[in-house]
Amino acid sequence: MPLEPIHQNRSFDGIQAVYRHESAATGTDMEFAVFTPPQARESSRPVLTYLSGLTCTWANVTEKGGAQRYAAEHGLILVCPDTSPRGTELPGEHDSYDFGSGAGFYVDATEPPWSRHYRMYAYITEELPALIAANFPADMNRQGIFGHSMGGHGALTIAFRNPGRYRSVSAFSPIVAPSKVPWGRKAFRGYLGDDEARWLDHDACALLAGAGWDTPILVDQGLADEFLDEQLKPELFERACTDAGVSLTLRRHPGYDHSYYFISTFMGDHIAHHAGLLESTS
Repeated sequence: MPLEPIHQNRSFDGIQAVYRHESAATGTDMEFAVFTPPQARESSRPVLTYLSGLTCTWANVTEKGGAQRYAAEHGLILVCPDTSPRGTELPGEHDSYDFGSGAGFYVDATEPPWSRHYRMYAYITEELPALIAANFPADMNRQGIFGHSMGGHGALTIAFRNPGRYRSVSAFSPIVAPSKVPWGRKAFRGYLGDDEARWLDHDACALLAGAGWDTPILVDQGLADEFLDEQLKPELFERACTDAGVSLTLRRHPGYDHSYYFISTFMGDHIAHHAGLLESTS
């Protein structure tokens, strides 16, 4: 599938670019951003995918996250897709910030009318990696994934469902138990239907026990996050990791909220976390 360049900028001796393409997964045009580090001029590089949260596009992290500096230092290709299809104009798609446009939740919807276009799981796990492999100097045997909030949910669940593909995972303020909190229950009922047993295929806490995940996980959470108690509940993920015997570093930060001020503060730690694990993967 051909890529249409939208723009590119030089950054930390690498290239920050944005592309558009026709998506078979969503049936729409999709956009994604890619940072290619300077080391890619000499050799193929590991790939780190960042999944954004509610209301976001690729622009939020590329313009506010400060990730390019660290991706350049560690020689990682950084891929930042959108959160949902655009331009479908489905009934009710734009009625609320936490469902529909900007809120794809990284699932493949099974309920009409969403099932035709809202197939972000297939897009992230199948179509987008194929595009990266075909168009960039990427070492697809070394992939990591991370994200924020809804994107943290996406990163954790996608990693746990594909442990042979992704060798590292981390998250900022993730929705770790979407089947138990208002954001997730609203989205899952709309996209996946009323059978709550099916929701567990996209719930990080529920997936962890059988995932076979064997590398350390890093999670950062701000204690001044307004969504902490109702929507995020990191203590549930902490308990699930303990029960599954999975190594988790959960850092709780007083005074930090849910914003990119928080994310940018700890972005360097997350990229270093991934770089260490991806460099050690043969």
